[in-house]
Amino acid sequence: MLDPVVIIIWFVVFLLSLTVHECAHAWAAEQSGDPTGRYLGRITLNPLPHIDIFGTIIFPLIAITTGGWMFGWAKPVPFNPMNLRDRKMGEIMIALAGPISNILLAALCIVLYKVIIGGSAISPGITGGFNQPIAMMLQIGIYLNIILAVFNLIPVPPLDGSHVLRNLLPDSLSEIYAQIPVWAGFLVIFMLVRMGVTSALISPLVNLAQMILAL
Repeated sequence: MLDPVVIIIWFVVFLLSLTVHECAHAWAAEQSGDPTGRYLGRITLNPLPHIDIFGTIIFPLIAITTGGWMFGWAKPVPFNPMNLRDRKMGEIMIALAGPISNILLAALCIVLYKVIIGGSAISPGITGGFNQPIAMMLQIGIYLNIILAVFNLIPVPPLDGSHVLRNLLPDSLSEIYAQIPVWAGFLVIFMLVRMGVTSALISPLVNLAQMILAL
């Protein structure tokens, strides 16, 4: 049986991670010339403006209570590409800002873990096994942010990686790529998950984090 305290800690870390991710998108858009995110109140670490009821609350709680990892999404940060000083580079930087913020947050959790907890790595299982709530929170922060970063870099719509790829392609191919419907992207993502491709991409970084924690 799942411990309600564990679920709450997972959800708090998950919400913080998504908030940082979306705030980074909005901040990068402003740095690239578009203030839309600031006008909409999205450059904030207050999670409320970023919450999508289904993606941020319902779906993640269903996922973890049915034996999976907590995963979901927040409201996308809108931006006006016409305001960007360099449209292609601006869109690339906006897309990369989210995953980069999760990598930095994972690195911060590793540093805090080493400083506060020390070198005794603990298995990040969902159903307990943690000796301390702080260790639990920091390890969840490490693994969850690695997952969010790597997963979002996959170049499949509507993930952040698709916006990077679209702007790196020649204009003729970029236009064709942009026509891929979101439902098709979700189908590809589902297939990648079922085939173990996403796990293969995430595992090396998770293993590296475990090695660092065990030092």
